Amino acid sequence: MKRLLATTQLITLLLAAAAVLHAQETRVTTTDSSKRQTRITVGGDAIVQAQPDTAILTIAVVTQGKRAIDAQQENATKTDAVVRALKAAAGANAEVKTSGYSLQPMRVYRENQPPTITGYEARNTVTVTMSELPKLGNVIDAAGQAGANDIAGISFTLRQDRPARDRALQEATQEALSKARVIAQTLGGRVVMIAEVIEEGFQRPPQPVYQAEAFMAKRDTATPIEIGSLDISSRVQLVAIVEMNHQ
Repeated sequence: MKRLLATTQLITLLLAAAAVLHAQETRVTTTDSSKRQTRITVGGDAIVQAQPDTAILTIAVVTQGKRAIDAQQENATKTDAVVRALKAAAGANAEVKTSGYSLQPMRVYRENQPPTITGYEARNTVTVTMSELPKLGNVIDAAGQAGANDIAGISFTLRQDRPARDRALQEATQEALSKARVIAQTLGGRVVMIAEVIEEGFQRPPQPVYQAEAFMAKRDTATPIEIGSLDISSRVQLVAIVEMNHQ
């Protein structure tokens, strides 16, 4: 009976020792495997060009008068004519809206004297958003003929930007992945997994048109407009897992 009990205890001790050795062996293998991997972080940038599909034109009517009411009334009459001309020239798909209005006194400053109000200036600003870009020159001409006397600015943008954004994002991701593979090969390993991808955003700035470009000498329209293209940029950050080769 004592021999049987001693044998049982011996077997139990052997089994426990084997379990401990197995656990130790498993931990070593896991630790050794982790030493053969490393993480690298890379960034990818891309810029694609796209043709704008929308023009934003800002036009103002500025009037002056001795009295505030005089400047206001004259401005209201001229602005009404300008708005009607803009809607007719830009077409039904264009958006014409008032984007600003101001009425300010005009002052004369003399040395050692308080400023003197000599009259008032009224400014009514109208913004036209249109997609029929070939009409833009005619719209400017129609506004001027109707009484607009301040072209505040013209810019182009891209409303339907999804295809261009997707293309920029794809190229930025491909560049980041290519960088990761080059680094891995240089280190003597290979990319086995992408652990994280972060889109850091994109830029789609409107393209302004300056006066020197807007009034270039051409004969197709009275006021020629050079549209050009837009730059849409995207940036991606990528974290890759690189497995190193055995030495």
